[in-house]
Order: sequence, then structure tokens, then C-alpha cells
Amino acid sequence: MVDRIRSYFEKQGFEVCSRTGDKLGVQASKIRLFFIYASFMTLGSPLIIYFALMFVIQIKDSINSRRSSVFDL
Repeated sequence: MVDRIRSYFEKQGFEVCSRTGDKLGVQASKIRLFFIYASFMTLGSPLIIYFALMFVIQIKDSINSRRSSVFDL
């Protein structure tokens, strides 16, 4: 049940924590906890970083999905 809820929110959040964790070699749950604790301690400023990462990942996915070959230019 908890895994289904977590996967739903992760898909809605563009998988920012899991992709960042894969890139850095850290568990996604530790990155989620970092964002939660940092948001409480700094009154929400890490949310700006989260949204920026979400925006970059969404753009990267849209670019990669459009062009499958070099000759598609």
C-alpha cells in the first residue's frame, strides 16, 4: 500500500528524487528526507531547487523523446 502511494507521487513529481539518487548513487528515500527536513528548516527554499530539477528533467525527457536519431533534425 505504501509503495503504491509512493510510486504514484513519484510519478506525479517527475521522479526527481529517484533520478537524482540514481545519478548520485544514494537511496531516493534519503534524498526525500533531505528535501523534507531542509524545507522545514529553511521555510521552503529547497522547494525551489526541487521545482527547478523537475523542470530540467521534464525538458530533458521531451527532447529525448522527440529525437530518436541524428537524422531527425
